[in-house]
Amino acid sequence: MIKPRLSICIATYNRAGYIGETLESIIPQITEEVEIVVVDGASTDNTCNVVKKCMEMCPQIRYVQLLSKGGVDHDYCSAVEHARGEMCWLFSDDDLLKPDAIKTVLDGAKNGYSLIIVNSEVMNKDLSGLVEIKRLKINKNEIYSSSEMELLFRRAISYLSFIGGVVINRDLWLQREKKSYFGTEFIHVGVIFQEPLPAPALIIAKPYITIRYGNAQWTSRSFEIWMFEWPNLLCSFACISEQTRKEYKPTNSWLGMQKLIMSRATGAYSLKEYQKWLTSKELSLWWRMLAFFIAMVPSSCVNIVLLLYLKMIQKDALLSIYDLEHVNNIGKK
Repeated sequence: MIKPRLSICIATYNRAGYIGETLESIIPQITEEVEIVVVDGASTDNTCNVVKKCMEMCPQIRYVQLLSKGGVDHDYCSAVEHARGEMCWLFSDDDLLKPDAIKTVLDGAKNGYSLIIVNSEVMNKDLSGLVEIKRLKINKNEIYSSSEMELLFRRAISYLSFIGGVVINRDLWLQREKKSYFGTEFIHVGVIFQEPLPAPALIIAKPYITIRYGNAQWTSRSFEIWMFEWPNLLCSFACISEQTRKEYKPTNSWLGMQKLIMSRATGAYSLKEYQKWLTSKELSLWWRMLAFFIAMVPSSCVNIVLLLYLKMIQKDALLSIYDLEHVNNIGKK
């Protein structure tokens, strides 16, 4: 058996309604240089049968069913450990690959990159409408050397909250620290930026992934993740200057009326989050009252007001109200 050059690693949990379509977008592009590794974190739905049906069409699919749910970080680690390819594409379990995606990545992998970042388009949940032409606003491929981690961070860090665009050297992944990032939901970001990459990174400008927007499973934790976990992670990387890190984590990043209002509009912030995360903070009386009031206002009312505002004042910013979702994959486990 020929050792694959590329392993498409998918961690999944209860995605019977989507993973079949995901695999069907990948299978036509599979060559003898490519395998698919699906790690199932003990799904309780029909995910197993859906994957096994796809295996009948594609012998390059390997299915690993875990006995218990380990979480997104653990399960992607497991997928990479089971992989045999030189490069591992950490793909999401409900998004789609566009034509020529695998060929393009394989061509790029010939140049020995430590990391390849694949751009994406964004469509709505049922894939009936285009929301965003491309997430990374670049017109041509970009290459970043090992000494340009700061530039890579600035260019790609917001996009990298989405795991599905990450193609990383397997040996590099295995060699780096991972367990300390379990539970952050962004283990891939930790592996990439914990120290300089040994070889250059490539960003592919053309979007070869279709993200299914609004299909995340992590909504119940989104306030915690975006206000605390994500900024804390970005501030932990020693190879990124303190000045740059501060730009991504201002002091008390959760202390902002606009952020609280947007979180309330998307349903990420409520009385539950106020009681869990803000009551223990040292807040002035007026700010505590304001945070409590925002938590109590019906999210539907806040959403309507913000949408009207955006339509009247910022017509090109309709997506920005939902930036807290980051169109990422952390909840797709």
